[in-house]
Amino acid sequence: MAQTNSGFLKARTLQIFEKGIDSFEMKCDKASAAGSVSQRACTFCGARVVLYPIADALHLVHGAIGCAAYTWDIRGSLSSGPQLHRSSFCTDLREKEVIYGGEEKLKNALFTLIGKYSPKAAFVYSTCIAGIIGDDVEAVCKAVAKKTGIPVIPVQSEGFKGTKKDGYRAACDALMHLVGTCDSDKVPLSINILGDFNIAGEIWAIKKYFEKMGLKVIATLTGDSRVEQIKRAHTAQLNIVQCAGSMQYLAKEMKVKFGIPYINVSFFGIDDTAKALYATADFFNVKSVLENTSTLITNEIKKISPFLEDYRKICQGKKAALYVGGAFKAISLIKALRILGIQTILAGTQTGGKEDYEALKALCDDGTILVDDSNPIELSKFIIDKKADLFIGGVKERPLAYKLGIAFCDHNHERKTGLAGFEGMINFAREVSLSMNSPVWKFAPRKGADLYD
Repeated sequence: MAQTNSGFLKARTLQIFEKGIDSFEMKCDKASAAGSVSQRACTFCGARVVLYPIADALHLVHGAIGCAAYTWDIRGSLSSGPQLHRSSFCTDLREKEVIYGGEEKLKNALFTLIGKYSPKAAFVYSTCIAGIIGDDVEAVCKAVAKKTGIPVIPVQSEGFKGTKKDGYRAACDALMHLVGTCDSDKVPLSINILGDFNIAGEIWAIKKYFEKMGLKVIATLTGDSRVEQIKRAHTAQLNIVQCAGSMQYLAKEMKVKFGIPYINVSFFGIDDTAKALYATADFFNVKSVLENTSTLITNEIKKISPFLEDYRKICQGKKAALYVGGAFKAISLIKALRILGIQTILAGTQTGGKEDYEALKALCDDGTILVDDSNPIELSKFIIDKKADLFIGGVKERPLAYKLGIAFCDHNHERKTGLAGFEGMINFAREVSLSMNSPVWKFAPRKGADLYD
């Protein structure tokens, strides 16, 4: 057993590696090991992450009230119009429904909510209890859709069916019920943006880039999206996929059904943002678009470079650990940290695939820990052993960083600061710098290896 894995569950030994020391053959895309207290979430969580930003749709959780509490405006997904997606509706299944079934309660809830809010569509999330008691959610949705005249779409997201990643696929299947359901012709020089959920308004910045390039954005799936946009998504000429873990399945389905090609990109960090814009321009290969793209990128980098240089002087030589959901984000973060002079000593993801970890391995320095589907015990030990100054993660990782006495940067969907694009790189550098240099650390000393003695 490699020294890196010492003291951990045997079932985890092929999901933890130290570059330059351990032989590398990451075993990912597997269920979490029993007893590991994985940082992953359930199938329903994955589905609602993708679908909830559709702002003019009704989102109804068919299950226990505890599941709905998981959705109550906890995301930073913003809307330029309707705010219906910020409400949390649930059928609140209890003992009576567990015994006699909850279909009637679901039907009544749908009629009441659709009558009150007049949504353009409704998504019904089938959670664990609904699946266990055998409610025919699909039949109820069909009956309600027939009477109300709007799409009522079942989302088969029972938690016992799999992990967050399975929830992504359930969400993509639900979206395919809408895509292409209106008659429209192909639109020249047009794209869809998949896998950006408008956290802190990031999709607005990204859309501006493409508009300045001379391209038309048909639909954003699903940040600040509308049902009618999604119905017309089949008219785009290209799909731009940011979060491949959540939306590549949808891109593949749209390629098969509508012949729309796709490219995987990232809008985090200078390098990957520029690469994404150039790749899109190269696809269309139109002189005006190519020229506009080059001008845009040159001007944006020129604008932010002096600020980044100042932050680099402050951050140079620090060490960062990161544990995020999608591998695309981890890859971009390592590049962004390197620009600031920060070394990555731990890189982990919840949903990365084999190719993703190969890319991470090539990108990281020797001595960097690569981990798939980690847990608090592992993350704590690696942070202490590698003497990290900064931890980048989400809501579940924040308390861990503070307990260990190190700085934290929220890069998950709860944050309120936009970190995508060129402007986002400045925000990221500012947040990292302020967090690491906060005077609070004088009163919260870093914890050492004595925790594990």
